[in-house]
Amino acid sequence: MNSIAFSFAGQGLCALRSGALWWPEQNLLCVSDLHLGKSERIARRGGPTLPPYDSQETLTRLTADVTQTNPGTVICLGDSFDDLDASMAMGPDEKRDITALQAGRRWIWIEGNHDPGPIDLGGAHLSECSVGPLTFRHIAQAEARAEVSGHYHPKARLRTRGRAITRPAFLVDQTRLILPAYGTYTGGLCSSDQVLNSLMDDKALAILTGPKPQIIPMPR
Repeated sequence: MNSIAFSFAGQGLCALRSGALWWPEQNLLCVSDLHLGKSERIARRGGPTLPPYDSQETLTRLTADVTQTNPGTVICLGDSFDDLDASMAMGPDEKRDITALQAGRRWIWIEGNHDPGPIDLGGAHLSECSVGPLTFRHIAQAEARAEVSGHYHPKARLRTRGRAITRPAFLVDQTRLILPAYGTYTGGLCSSDQVLNSLMDDKALAILTGPKPQIIPMPR
């Protein structure tokens, strides 16, 4: 498995190249900010027309991660859909793929700011959930401990061989772990942004995703 193992809140976790989080001891896979239906939502609101393949591409990558890890539990950490109308506009192929992924496992949809209500798909729908010592929620809370969140779509920049590479990244310190956005067309917020700097401590690390995941001090 192309991943980086690291410790958080006393737990052995793995950051996968795709941006998914794998927790072997709990047989748990976590992804954040799928933003399924983003191209449909942009077109519906009068924005530029994007190739309408983002949902299928995201689900194809998620299927690969589920096949590789065979988790007993999957947590989707909020903003799984770009909005509620996007969830209702999903085509039969995407709904079929999600149903297939859910079969035989516990599936948890965490409430996000883009999808703040129930959706017409299987699985549990929660505002947050706790597994062992970790709490999973969409947006980080300032005083939280052992917290896994998403929302900010963090990215980090690495300079190598005279050029800069920017990739989606996990951010991790002593108290919190922020996942990168998993979905296609999601964009991101640089780790040097004041919002992320205020959340992460001085010893925070960034784990860059991609074909060769890398762990570096969080760029500020």
